[in-house]
Amino acid sequence: MNISTLRNGALAVVAGLTFAGCSTWSGAEKGTAIGAGAGAAVGHAVGGGVLGTVGGAAVGGVIGHEVGQSQDEKKQGGK
Repeated sequence: MNISTLRNGALAVVAGLTFAGCSTWSGAEKGTAIGAGAGAAVGHAVGGGVLGTVGGAAVGGVIGHEVGQSQDEKKQGGK
């Protein structure tokens, strides 16, 4: 594992912990932010460059939003 990959992973964890502390955000909003941060780190590590980073952030944000929204619905007794 190289230093760049380790650094990106650490940044994703710090971003996740930071956003998780935003208590006024819905689960969907937290999921989007955390997913985008983690996706950007993974996209950069796998694909490298701007395209990999932006693509990873977009995919991670969408997945994170859906997971967070599902959790919100479970808390509200929905679907």
